[in-house]
Amino acid sequence: MKGLDLPKLQAYLDSPPLTATMFAGGRSNLTYAVTDGSNRWVLRRPPLGHVLPTAHDMVREYRVLSALSSAGFPVPATVRICDDISVIGAPFYLMEHVDGHIYRDADELAAVDLGELTLRLVDTLADLHSLDPEKIGLGDFGRPEGFNERQVRRWKKQLDASRSRDLSGIEELHARLATDIPAGGPGTVVHGDFRLDNVLIGPSLEVKAVLDWEMSTLGDPLSDLALMLVYAGRPLLFRDGKPIAPTDLAGHPSLGEMAARYAGRSGRDVGDLHWYVGFAAFKLAVILEGVHYRFTKGQTVGAGFDTVGAMVPELIEQGHRALEGH
Repeated sequence: MKGLDLPKLQAYLDSPPLTATMFAGGRSNLTYAVTDGSNRWVLRRPPLGHVLPTAHDMVREYRVLSALSSAGFPVPATVRICDDISVIGAPFYLMEHVDGHIYRDADELAAVDLGELTLRLVDTLADLHSLDPEKIGLGDFGRPEGFNERQVRRWKKQLDASRSRDLSGIEELHARLATDIPAGGPGTVVHGDFRLDNVLIGPSLEVKAVLDWEMSTLGDPLSDLALMLVYAGRPLLFRDGKPIAPTDLAGHPSLGEMAARYAGRSGRDVGDLHWYVGFAAFKLAVILEGVHYRFTKGQTVGAGFDTVGAMVPELIEQGHRALEGH
């Protein structure tokens, strides 16, 4: 299997014969369901080929999952970490397999109470930001001071490292974001990529587990909120093969309602999110440009990567509109 050497993994685990399948939908780290016939795990490893500095750190991702699981936050329990690249060709870790559903299809969402599901998602993010990093063993997991300023620099570097084509307006967007950066309040654990299809949902619409912690750190919680709002308004779901935004579906709360729910549960002031939304659009544009770069180099695994590049110019425009108060 591409990206996963099962015979070597089996020897490393000293287990019965293993079988594995790749999870669909991932755009960065590769994720596989692995079983020996009686036990089930999930394995995470970095993407193939082009890997940006500081990204796809398996040890870091394993650490935050372990701390959050011990604190009672809904994440999979960790099982084992391996930084020996001779096993499968890259560092990896194993975590428990959590039963639940990931919603990516608009028709599936039409069959559930989308308002209730979305507000539970918002509540889960607020609950994450309520955790005290020191008390759960993550006090040194990042540097909240100057977080927003470093993020602006970091994602520009990521863009430059993945640049393979001209992108009109993206340099100007970065320059605008760099001129008036919010200081931010006290730092919290931030997920860095919080959205509906990074969450496993149970049969009663309960949040069973939040997934994909590769960009987590200590930072400004409003960055997480803004990115969730950008995702909710982007056409990232599909109906009859055509992209549609979650906010275009019947019953989905407005972006304002989502922000108000977060404010009520977290006690934070969300009255001015324009810079945060502008930055979230820029960050997502850079992430997707990196995916597009790997796709053009033949370094992606799975389907759906051919449409990613077209999303980037739209996000650049959204970032500019957000900074103009729209």
